[in-house]
Amino acid sequence: MTKEFTQIMIPTNLYQKIEEKIKGTDYTSVASYVTKILKDHLEKGEEEKSAFTQEEEEKVKERLKALGYID
Repeated sequence: MTKEFTQIMIPTNLYQKIEEKIKGTDYTSVASYVTKILKDHLEKGEEEKSAFTQEEEEKVKERLKALGYID
């Protein structure tokens, strides 16, 4: 499977801060670090987006009880 890449631009001072932060870690480049951070952030956003609020969950439970699916 081949991966396609594109370039993005970030401020030089931010790039340098990331370089300092990843020194001595398993990250081999600023790009690999930024990619990991962005993936984590997007996945977290999707999880939060799909979760019910407490109020929504209660409404669903009430409806399921009314339909006889749960006691």
